[in-house]
Amino acid sequence: MKHHGNPANPFLTVDVIIEYNPGILLVKRKNPPEGWALPGGFVAYGETLESAAVREAKEETGLDIELFRQFHAYSDPGRDTRNHTATLVFIAKATGSPVAGDDAKDIGIFRENTLPELIAFDHRKILDDYFTGRY
Repeated sequence: MKHHGNPANPFLTVDVIIEYNPGILLVKRKNPPEGWALPGGFVAYGETLESAAVREAKEETGLDIELFRQFHAYSDPGRDTRNHTATLVFIAKATGSPVAGDDAKDIGIFRENTLPELIAFDHRKILDDYFTGRY
């Protein structure tokens, strides 16, 4: 396939839906774009998607998670206003007490009917897909 314009590839990221105390754990972002988000981030060169998901969850929530399935991939070029990213979303369980860390300034546990108003990126769509069982 011939590239037109910028030949750079999309950045690969992971996001994690952590099922916790019956709800979903979201982190409040310290950095733009602001809002609540699923824990996640960029996959490092030489790192598997699974290890990136476990690492990012630990860095942002302090929790050791257990991944139990891949959920879905999201790749809309406009999903992150900073860069073109593609993400693979995992579903996980966690034990312990979450503590906001890394680029998270707060942590909340939400249910489908208590989701916060301001959710970053396309994470509201991801959560809608999760709660409606779309994938």
